Amino acid sequence: MVKNDGKPWDGSYDYSCVRVSQDSGQTWKEYEVPDSQGCVQMSIVKLQNNAGYVGFFRSRWADNIYRSFSNDGSSWTPPKAIDLPNNNSSIQAALLPDGNIILAFNKSSAEDATVRRLSLFSEKTTAKETSNKKAAKTAFWGAPRAPLTVAISEDNGKTWPYVRNVAEGSGYALTNNSKDKKNREFSYPSVKPTINGKIALTFTYFRQNIAFVEFTEDWVKEEKE
Repeated sequence: MVKNDGKPWDGSYDYSCVRVSQDSGQTWKEYEVPDSQGCVQMSIVKLQNNAGYVGFFRSRWADNIYRSFSNDGSSWTPPKAIDLPNNNSSIQAALLPDGNIILAFNKSSAEDATVRRLSLFSEKTTAKETSNKKAAKTAFWGAPRAPLTVAISEDNGKTWPYVRNVAEGSGYALTNNSKDKKNREFSYPSVKPTINGKIALTFTYFRQNIAFVEFTEDWVKEEKE
């Protein structure tokens, strides 16, 4: 969802909401996630044993991944930063058969960037300058979209002791030009457990192809953060 101040869109006023249906999708009621400005593209996981829902958010501020909790899927807690970085790029979470949560993301943030993406901003702005202006809360674009990383939580997404890179590279994302092979990002991951007991992960590779990787939970846990 988007709110704005009349200026050209840059993502700074985006926020999240959920829509809930109680009649098999015939009608829907919208619920805004409180204090979610800058927290977008919510990835929702339904916990085991009717323990509620957790949502994880991409951050327009390119600082951290954010987390919210709901008992019923309608009323959510204000998103709070977790100890995983975010670069204003998509993330996705999924529940594993043992109740743990796996999260796919880029292990980078604005701190790893040198400039904002010029297609959205009229002047170059360093990550340091953005940090100094943090009170203004403006969206940050152009942080590296690499490495492509997965993490596992054993406490419903509160902590993430197991983190492992799947694909590494420069993650150059200051342009969407894939035709001339200038873009080198790994992004837009999709992750889920498979029927054979493994975990399947897909993501864009340099905005030219879709990459597919299959691994086990034990493989992730071999490299403890």
